[in-house]
Amino acid sequence: MSVLRRPPSIRLSIREELDVVIARAKVRELAACEGCADGAADALATATSEVARNIIVHARFGELCLDVVQEPHGRAIVIVARDTGPGIADLEQAMQDGYTTARGLGLGLSSARRLVDDFDVISAPDRGTTVTLKKWVPRTTN
Repeated sequence: MSVLRRPPSIRLSIREELDVVIARAKVRELAACEGCADGAADALATATSEVARNIIVHARFGELCLDVVQEPHGRAIVIVARDTGPGIADLEQAMQDGYTTARGLGLGLSSARRLVDDFDVISAPDRGTTVTLKKWVPRTTN
C-alpha cells in the first residue's frame, strides 16, 4: 500500500531581489515535483516574481508561503504573499493594467492574476497586503 506524502510548506522571507530569485526557483522546483508542465511552472514562477517584487517595492519586506493543497476536485500549488506594508488604498484601480504607484509598468498584480488559475488579494490602507496565487496540478492517469 502506498502512502501519499504531502510536501511540507515552504516559508521564504522576501527582503531583497535575491530573495525573489530564490522564490522563483523554489516555485519552479515545487511545480516540477508536482508534475506541472514547463509552461505552467513558468507562469506560476513569473506570477510569484511579480508579487514578491511588489513586497520589496511597496512594503520593503514580507514573506511567501508555498504549499500544495488537496481539495475535493483536485490538487493545487498555492503561493501566499504577505506583508505588513502600507496596503492598497484602491484595489480595483491597482488591478488595472498600467496603474502604478512606483516606477514600474503597472502590470504586476494584473499580470499575476492572468498567469494563475485562482487569484485573491486582500488589502487595506495601513494593514498590509495578502495575495494568494493558485495553480491546479494536472491529474495523472494510471
